[in-house]
Amino acid sequence: MHRLLLLSCLWLLAAPPASSIFQRPTGTPAPARLQYLLEPLHPTVHTQRGATATLPCVLRALPSNYRVKWSKVEPANYRENIIIITNGLYHKNYGPLSPRVRLRHSHRYDASLTITNVALEDEGRYRCQLVNGLEDESVSLTLHLEGVVFPYQPSNGRYKFNYHEAKRACEQQDSRLATYQQLYKAWTEGLDWCNAGWILDGTVHYPIINSREPCGGRLLLPGVRTYGARDKQKDRFDAFCFTSALQGQVYFIRGHLNFKEAGQACRNHGAAIAKVGQLYSAWKFSQLDRCDGGWLADGSVRYPITTPRERCGGLPDPGVRSFGFPSKEMRTYGTYCFVG
Repeated sequence: MHRLLLLSCLWLLAAPPASSIFQRPTGTPAPARLQYLLEPLHPTVHTQRGATATLPCVLRALPSNYRVKWSKVEPANYRENIIIITNGLYHKNYGPLSPRVRLRHSHRYDASLTITNVALEDEGRYRCQLVNGLEDESVSLTLHLEGVVFPYQPSNGRYKFNYHEAKRACEQQDSRLATYQQLYKAWTEGLDWCNAGWILDGTVHYPIINSREPCGGRLLLPGVRTYGARDKQKDRFDAFCFTSALQGQVYFIRGHLNFKEAGQACRNHGAAIAKVGQLYSAWKFSQLDRCDGGWLADGSVRYPITTPRERCGGLPDPGVRSFGFPSKEMRTYGTYCFVG
């Protein structure tokens, strides 16, 4: 016992002070202090599709011969795409965002970026960079869209999409491939799905709330399970799609319609048969709640439930229920229509 106490005392004498344990290693430069740009008070800006959002970038001083460059980091290819460059007097827009972006310029120190009619693909990380010779500095901001993630597979079964087909399938359903952050958030909100699916950066995952044998076994903890990066051409999985608020309305037409008649019924009302992403959006943002199965544009039959009840599938949680892809000749269901 005395020997142990002696060794403990010797270790404490030899150990560095507590503060030095966490000191930066010798030779590692300290983070550069911003000289001209103000650190944003809120680095994440929350918005919805169709809204107008402003990403703040404010200068504390105006250096001579400076430029401010806004760019967006794309997770699918890890590139930075330039959006706008200004010298305080003139500016030039670049890329696909060009028609929808402008500088707020509420005063001469304001280089904030305003995006109008926010689209699904606008979500992500943005960089405001002050270009001033050797004294370049930048701040990063994240544009976050409120939305919903849903798993998607085609009519011919699971694990049929390569990456590019999954990306196209989500876009055809008024959505886009989800990011990892969107999928993770959906998991924290209760998304539990056993089939693996592509996400935007080309990796493959599936979210599990209730561990079970067909989904990796009962011994694995809940979480977002990952297959990592896969071959975008050869490997085949489902897709995890993301959609946000609608600029329009989804509504139900009752009847005993086959798929062709369902589409015509919507057109007769000046609408179009709804896409899967539109139904999920109406369920999430408009609390659309119907116990009636209805045709959608991809040939599937689904219905949205916000208040679970025994006679509407009996499941305890809200969600969009699916009857799969029945024969398009069946005259059993109504249809969900979308008008913008």
